[in-house]
Amino acid sequence: MSHESLLSQTVLNLKESATLKMSQMARELKAKGHDVISLSIGEPDFDTPSFINDAAKQALDDGYTHYTPVPGLLELREAICTKLKRDNNLSFEPKNIVVSNGAKQTIYNLCQALLNPGDEVIIFTPYWVSYIEIVKLAGGVPICLNAGVERDYKVNPQDVAAAITNKTKFVLYSSPSNPTGSVYTKKELEALANVIAPHEHVHVVSDEIYEHIVFDGVHESIAQFENIRPRTIVVNGMSKGFAMTGWRLGYMAAPEVVAKACTKIQGQVTSGASAFGQKAASIALLADPKVTQDMMRTFLGRREYVLGQLREIEGLKLSIPEGAFYIFPDCSDFFGKSYNGQVINDSNDLAASILNNVHLALVAGAAFGAPNCLRISYAASQEQLAEACKRLKDYFSKMV
Repeated sequence: MSHESLLSQTVLNLKESATLKMSQMARELKAKGHDVISLSIGEPDFDTPSFINDAAKQALDDGYTHYTPVPGLLELREAICTKLKRDNNLSFEPKNIVVSNGAKQTIYNLCQALLNPGDEVIIFTPYWVSYIEIVKLAGGVPICLNAGVERDYKVNPQDVAAAITNKTKFVLYSSPSNPTGSVYTKKELEALANVIAPHEHVHVVSDEIYEHIVFDGVHESIAQFENIRPRTIVVNGMSKGFAMTGWRLGYMAAPEVVAKACTKIQGQVTSGASAFGQKAASIALLADPKVTQDMMRTFLGRREYVLGQLREIEGLKLSIPEGAFYIFPDCSDFFGKSYNGQVINDSNDLAASILNNVHLALVAGAAFGAPNCLRISYAASQEQLAEACKRLKDYFSKMV
C-alpha cells in the first residue's frame, strides 16, 4: 500500500511547521558533529520561575493528579478573569474562559468551532506559521493582508475594510507579532476596530501570547473598544511571558456561546489540561506582573545588540521590533546573488544555505507569508548571539 492511499487527503495537504522543521534539521546537523547555533525556535531560553515550579510541586503533593473540567479549573479561570481586569481592564466571567493545552490548541478549537467550509478568515501577514494550516484544517479560506517592512509589517484599516465580504467569519492577528515583533498601538487598534465594527457578522481573534514582552509603552488589546468587544476573542497563554513552553497551557476569553462551543470541541479531542499545571498557572497569573520584567529587559538588551550587528550588513532592510523576541529583516536585495556557486533565489534558498554553510539555523520568511524575509530569534545567550551575528556577517560578506 502506498503512502498516498494510506493517508488522508487532509494530512497529505497539510504543511509541516517550518519552525519545527528547521529545528529538526539543526538537530540532525548537530548530531553529525557540527557546531550549530539555532535561532529558529520561538522559545524563551529561561527556566520557569521557581515560585511557579514550587506551586506545581505543592499541587502534586495536594493530589492534583486527576482529570480537570474541560474548560479548566474554576480557580484558574477566576485567576484569568482577575488578570484580564487588572492588566487589560477587560471584564470577563469564568463562563467566558476556556483553558487549553497551549494557545495553539485554543486557535485550533476556535477554527473548528466557528468555521464552515468556504468561510473566510482575514489574516494579517506576516503571520504565525500555523494560522494558515489551522484555518485550512477547518475548511476555512485564508485571506492574507500583506504589510511589508516599510510599514513595520502593520496592516492598515483600509485594507481590512476592503477585504471584508459576506463570507468573512473573523480577523486573526497577533500583537506583539510573531514573526515581526511589531506591536499595534492603541490608536492603530481603534482604527481597526472602527472598520470592523459595522460588519456584525465579523469577529476578531486577537492573539496576545507575547503580551509581557513589550519594550516601548504598554500592551494594548483591541477588546478594550466597546464597538468590537462583544465580538472579540482574546487568546493568551503561559508559554512566552512566564517561560512555560513545556507546560502547554493556553486560554481564551470569549463570548459565552463561543466558549461553550470550544469546550464542546475540546471535550472530544483532549479534555482538560493538566491539573497541577493549572494550579501553578493560577499562582503565576495572580503574582505581581513585575515578575516578567527581568526577562523582558534581557530581551530588550539582546534586541539592541542584534539590531546593531545587523545594521552592519549592507542590503538588509530592518524594522525595529517593539515586542516579542524576533527580528525580521527583508533580505530581497541578496536574491539573485550566489554563495559558493549556489544562486540564492528566495528566503528558502537563503535559510538553507546559511544553515549548511555557516551552521546557523534561521527560519525562511516564506513560512510566515513573507518570502523576502528571514526570522531571527534572539531568545538565546549573549555568547550564542555574538557568534551567530559573526557567522551571519561573514556569510553575507562572501555573497557575489
